[in-house]
Amino acid sequence: METTRLSSKGQVVLPKAIRDAHGWAPGTELLIEDGPNGVLLRPRTYSEPSSLETVAGCLRDAAGPARTDDEMDAAIRAELRRRHDRGRY
Repeated sequence: METTRLSSKGQVVLPKAIRDAHGWAPGTELLIEDGPNGVLLRPRTYSEPSSLETVAGCLRDAAGPARTDDEMDAAIRAELRRRHDRGRY
């Protein structure tokens, strides 16, 4: 385990071995998540822009009736519980 120190400007230097292991080069944007077990750094990822036709087109094949607000809220809560149980939140 390596250690680092917080500067007076709030900056932290990540050890070279860690940067190399993750392929993080200068300028890599990192997302910072504060969790119950500490701070998590993840590289920021970008997705290609989508067109309205591409996104709306996927709705045509949706099976079954539309979901109610209560059903959607329950599904969101279930996913958050699942992620929490995996240690994501």
